[in-house]
Amino acid sequence: MTAKADTPGLLRLLISCPDRPGIVSGVSRFLYEAGANIVRSDQYSTDPSGGTFFLRMEFLLAPERREGLAERFGLKVAEPFGMTWRLWDADRPKRISVMVSRYDHCLLDLLWRWRRNELGAEIVMVISNHLDLREDVKLFELPYHHVPVEKDRKDEAEARQLELLDGCCDLVVLARYMQVLSPEFLNRVGVPIINIHHSFLPAFAGANPYRQARERGVKLIGATAHYVTEELDAGPIIEQNVVRVSHRDDVDTLAQRGADVERLALARAVQAHCEDRVLRHGNTTVVF
Repeated sequence: MTAKADTPGLLRLLISCPDRPGIVSGVSRFLYEAGANIVRSDQYSTDPSGGTFFLRMEFLLAPERREGLAERFGLKVAEPFGMTWRLWDADRPKRISVMVSRYDHCLLDLLWRWRRNELGAEIVMVISNHLDLREDVKLFELPYHHVPVEKDRKDEAEARQLELLDGCCDLVVLARYMQVLSPEFLNRVGVPIINIHHSFLPAFAGANPYRQARERGVKLIGATAHYVTEELDAGPIIEQNVVRVSHRDDVDTLAQRGADVERLALARAVQAHCEDRVLRHGNTTVVF
């Protein structure tokens, strides 16, 4: 639902920059002079002396006052403070494309949350290298694109996936998509990608993490939702969750219990991203 033309709508401003005095004052004064009403502000500094400052503000601003806002902010505030920043209209839900293989638990959880308006986003399509989940997705009246990934023809599959994703989404979610995306794909996709890994990274990266955990005799298993980078399972972490296990649990039991953790960790990460609560800082994140 979008705001009426004469009703102040909610915007979100995210900032990171070298820490120095006057940042909050400068941003607040600019928004005040623009006619905005700040309704929420979160900030964090890695170190007040020479660290990095992070700021997330939500503010209300009437549509007729928005023209040229971003350009003026960039010139008057962002440039002098050396800011990396972005502005998002909260009345425009982010569009999500989901990529999945055969495991259904994370996909169905996201679809259920989307239907209940819990994600703060719109799922626009599902892409899969298998046909297994087509009928499940059909129940949600969403496009299901089957793109097989054949041996020695992965580049063709990725070209087709990029064609489907081009211009249609603001985020790609890998809901147990069991393929490693190539550096070329990551360079061309043009939007962030969030992955769920069924392990409490950095432990047990790669394949068969539950078997690795069982062999190591762990007492906790977990899941990690992170942004995808060229380094496998090593991107900035957004959300993690754990559950206690015991020596009596076999690999199948660990996997079953881990599926619950995976669903929750992924949903929380996607929601945080779509609500503009995540700022990347090198290979880490600040999550407000």
